[in-house]
Amino acid sequence: MHTDRTEDTAAVRALLERSATAWASGDGAAYGACFTADATDLTYVGTLYRGGAEIGRAHQALFDSFLKGTRLDLDLVDLRFYGPDTAVAVTRGDVRKQGARPGRLGKLATYTLVRTDGAWLIAAVQKTRHRPLLESFSFRAQPATRPAAA
Repeated sequence: MHTDRTEDTAAVRALLERSATAWASGDGAAYGACFTADATDLTYVGTLYRGGAEIGRAHQALFDSFLKGTRLDLDLVDLRFYGPDTAVAVTRGDVRKQGARPGRLGKLATYTLVRTDGAWLIAAVQKTRHRPLLESFSFRAQPATRPAAA
């Protein structure tokens, strides 16, 4: 049985866009509201935040300092649904100054998303930096490590 996930796909895209809009607005509370109460956010530097409230609070401090005037550019690479209320999304993204031209998206993130009370939220996200030079070296040294989709 094939289930049409068009509406769910649109809702997940809207959630990711809402998180990026909150980021660009420097609104930590709105950013944190995109996450479940028990969410985890593992940053690419290794910091682990727990819960939408903490994620929002910590990001507000970042938006007021290191990330002031930035935006989060995201491109949805893959989206898979596992049952009616769970999905995994993979994105490419990067943080840029407002007004900066789009460029290479050098970070990858894996999102676990859940539908709660009819709304999709982020239950977990892990971010990592893409290191194309090391990746290329690995593929040359051991071609069997190259993903089929690469």
